[in-house]
Amino acid sequence: MKCAAPMFDLHCHSLFSDGELLPSELVRRVEVMGYGAVAITDHVDSSNLEHVIVNLKRVADEISRHGSTRLIPGVEITHAHPYLIAGLAVEARRLGAKIIVCHGETIAEPVCPGTNRAGLEADIDILAHPGFITPEEAGLAASKGIMLELSARKGHSLTNGHVARLAREYGAPLVINSDGHSPSEFMTAEKARMVGMGAGLAPDAVEELFRRAWDRILAIEG
Repeated sequence: MKCAAPMFDLHCHSLFSDGELLPSELVRRVEVMGYGAVAITDHVDSSNLEHVIVNLKRVADEISRHGSTRLIPGVEITHAHPYLIAGLAVEARRLGAKIIVCHGETIAEPVCPGTNRAGLEADIDILAHPGFITPEEAGLAASKGIMLELSARKGHSLTNGHVARLAREYGAPLVINSDGHSPSEFMTAEKARMVGMGAGLAPDAVEELFRRAWDRILAIEG
């Protein structure tokens, strides 16, 4: 079964942080793969937040005017102390970020304990690769409509099954993202479906996940 919604990715990186490509090339790479939208969510803290958002907004206007793939300017608040996450999210919204990702407590990196909770209490859209997220945190994500990420990225993906199980149990929305940093990491629609089914989701649940996330994209883009 193919996704009724267009292909998209709401978490990837350009050379504004640790990705390999300019935003223009990144969008062109996924455009030829049939993407309807892609969010570039480069890593930020207080040192580079404004630089990333201002420049992504500028290029997004240019790209979206002339191409078939929408570029959504975003950020990934990364390794910021939990106490700082809410303020960074507020500032990111003020500057014009349309997708705010919080770098969750993946088991692949030494993320500060309490980051998942702080992210979920802030004004974010996606908690990325949240590792061994707790039932209470999954319930908070459900109550606020924050999407929990199933990641295609090595290391981060090891807890996808745990994340999917708690999301289903507590009713939290899910999203499948690549966290791509290089061309080889951007997902085809088939790869994205495999990530979802590998996390234990039935094929029809994967399709519903895509449809709901695409509806969120349409709402964000107005």
